[in-house]
Amino acid sequence: MMAQGILTSISGGLSSADLLKLKHYVIETLTRELESDSVPLAQREPVIRQKLTDIFSRLGSKVPESIRQQITQDSLDDLLGYGPIQPLLDDPDVSEVMVNGPKKVYVEKKGHLVKTGVTFEDNDHVLKIIERIILPLGRRVDADSPTVDARLPDGSRVNAVILPVSIDGPSITIRKFRKDKLSMQQLIDFGSITAPMAEFLRACVIARLNIVISGGTGSGKTTLLNVMSGSIPEDERIITIEDAAELQLQQDHIVRLETKAANLDGKGIVTIRDLVRNALRMRPDRIIVGECRGGETLDMLQAMNTGHDGSLTTLHANTPRDALSRLETMVLMAGMDLPLKVIRQQVSSAVDLIVQQTRLKDGARKVTAITEVAGMEGDTVVLTDIFRFEQTGTSTEGKVIGQLKPTGIRPLFTPRLDAAGFKLPPEIFGANLGDILRKR
Repeated sequence: MMAQGILTSISGGLSSADLLKLKHYVIETLTRELESDSVPLAQREPVIRQKLTDIFSRLGSKVPESIRQQITQDSLDDLLGYGPIQPLLDDPDVSEVMVNGPKKVYVEKKGHLVKTGVTFEDNDHVLKIIERIILPLGRRVDADSPTVDARLPDGSRVNAVILPVSIDGPSITIRKFRKDKLSMQQLIDFGSITAPMAEFLRACVIARLNIVISGGTGSGKTTLLNVMSGSIPEDERIITIEDAAELQLQQDHIVRLETKAANLDGKGIVTIRDLVRNALRMRPDRIIVGECRGGETLDMLQAMNTGHDGSLTTLHANTPRDALSRLETMVLMAGMDLPLKVIRQQVSSAVDLIVQQTRLKDGARKVTAITEVAGMEGDTVVLTDIFRFEQTGTSTEGKVIGQLKPTGIRPLFTPRLDAAGFKLPPEIFGANLGDILRKR
C-alpha cells in the first residue's frame, strides 16, 4: 500500500519526501528478502542488484530510470558500505571525511577543506552508520561511553562522538588509509623533503638512532613514520604499538599490537602503556609506537635508554622545542613524581633526533626541521637544527614559497653514522654554508 501511494504521486512529479519514502520502502523490502535468503556478505552485491531489479519490476514502469539508478546506488552504499559517505571513501582524492551532523559533511581534498553536497536523513541515520562501523570490531558507543576510536577493514582510522558529548548530534571523522604505500622518492617528488635530507634520515634509521616525529594534527606524521620505517633492515624483529593499526610496514618479521577498549563491565582494557611494557618482553630489535600521548612516554624513554636503540614514535607538537615540552608533560602523566631536571636528562639521553613535520597554510606537508638532541647545558636540553625550512614568501595563488636547507652543522652523532657504514659527504650538511659561518 505504501509503495502504491508513492507511485500514484510519481505522475505528478516525485518530491524529495516521496523519493525518501520510496527509498525506505525499497531498502526495507530488500533487507527482509536478504535476511530470509541468508546470503553471505561476499556474495551480496549481485544478489542485491537482482533483487532490486525484481522489486522495481513489481513496482511497474512508473519509476524513472534516473530514480532507479539513484536508489540502486544508495541501496548498495547502505547495505554494503557506509551509507551516504561511501562515495567519499571511494574517492582517491579525498584524504579525510568529516561528518559534523546530518547536513554538514566535509572532506579534505588535496590539502583543502571542502563542504560536500552529501547529507544524511537525520541524526539517527548518522548513528546507524557509526554502529555499522564499530559493531564488527566489538566496540560500543552509548551515553556512558560517548566516544570511540575504530578502524575500517581497509585500515582507515575512525573517531565517532555522540550525545551528550557531541552537543549537535553524532559526529564522525575518518582519516583514510592509503592503499599505495608512499616511498621516500615520492616525498622528494612532492617537495616534502629533499634528497640529502632523505639520505640523512635513512642513515639515521639504519644506524639505530632513536627518532621522534613531531607535528600537528593531519601534518603527515604517520605517513612519514611509515616511509622512514621502510629503511629498517629485514633481519630485525619489529614490534609496532598503536591505538588503531595504521602502519604499513613491509618487513616480514613484524608483530603488530593494538590497544583494546574496556568491555561492558569496564574491564579488559589494554592501553598503549600496557603494550609498551609487554613489548619489552618480546625480544624486540625495534619498538615503534604509532603515537605517544600519555604515561607510556616514560616507558618508551626507559626502553630507549636501556638498549632498545632505533625506536621510533610520533607526538603532537608544532616545533622541536615544543616536542621536548610535550615529552616532559607526558612523562609526568605516568604518575611518577620526578624532578624536571631528571626528566630532561632522560629525554636528552634517550632521544637522538626530532623530525618536525608541518602542514603549511597552503595545505602542503613538509619536513620543516630535522633537529639533533645534543645533550644538556645546565637544566636546558640543547637542540641543534641540522636541516630546516626557510619560508621566503607566499605566491599570488597562496602557495607558500621557501627552501629546505642544511644549516651547515654536522650532528654530534656522526661517528655512529660512520660506524654503520654511512660516510655522508660534507655537502649533505651544507659544507659551503658551514665555511661561511666559521668565517663569521
